[in-house]
Amino acid sequence: MDEKKKAMVFDIQRYSLHDGPGIRTMVFLKGCPLKCLWCCNPESQETYQETEFYKELCAGCGACQAACGHGAIDMGTSGNRINKTKCQNCGKCAEACGHNALRTVGQWMNAKEALEVIKRDAKIFKTSGGGVTLSGGEPLVWIDFCEEVLKECYDRNINTAIETTGHVPESHLIRIKDHVDTFLYDIKSMDDSRHWRLTGVSNRQIQQNIRYLRTCGKNVIIRVPLIPNHNFMAEEIEGICGLAHELGIKEINFMPYHNLGEVKYQRLFRQYPLKGLAPLKFSQNMEQEIAKYRDIFEKHKDITINIG
Repeated sequence: MDEKKKAMVFDIQRYSLHDGPGIRTMVFLKGCPLKCLWCCNPESQETYQETEFYKELCAGCGACQAACGHGAIDMGTSGNRINKTKCQNCGKCAEACGHNALRTVGQWMNAKEALEVIKRDAKIFKTSGGGVTLSGGEPLVWIDFCEEVLKECYDRNINTAIETTGHVPESHLIRIKDHVDTFLYDIKSMDDSRHWRLTGVSNRQIQQNIRYLRTCGKNVIIRVPLIPNHNFMAEEIEGICGLAHELGIKEINFMPYHNLGEVKYQRLFRQYPLKGLAPLKFSQNMEQEIAKYRDIFEKHKDITINIG
């Protein structure tokens, strides 16, 4: 195993139940080519370490300001504790904070280190039919790391899955496809111009790659965020179901919009793009809204449709 194959990891979650079969260990990697308006993990977008500020925990002691060598700490009352134009993401302010109000997001980890964490749950994987899932961001930004981890897990009979935007070079998929049991594949929009507006990139590579994976016989589960006023409409749902039918994909997971990630934007001193948009997931009329499209779902009985 090449210990030099590193990635920027921002979280490892054990005992996950929703990102592949059985009980799973999730490895979340920083960095994503998309900038989805509804992104619930803004800390996953950049490939470098960042610092979050939990205003409610701050005691105003000034230890962070004393530790910062770049003059990036503002002790004013605005709540924007870090001046991003001066911050070098060195993390010294977080190290100095005794109240955990400043926290560094992201750490370098090589494949061997990640595998040591994953192997702790080997018995649980075996009894539950679970395994490891790489997620992000877009995990394939770190193709060397992903290839190494997936191969090592696959060779140890640990079930493997990867959650991907699909907006990656086909060459990346060629390198990992034989070591992945399930691709959790995001589809945001079938319309290219709408996809540009919602994510900042075209969907052409994404659609090419999902077709490539199916020609290779790979198991693909489509995941679709349902965003009111943006992609939650009949033409999109029909188009995505039609794509699944064409490619012989047997499962689609529709995920109603929620705004639980909005507070994360505040911690990173960013504006939430969909501020004010009412959540669909927790609304009383969610079932009624989705029921409008039951005729589309009924037409595609060959596909398992999961909502929630």
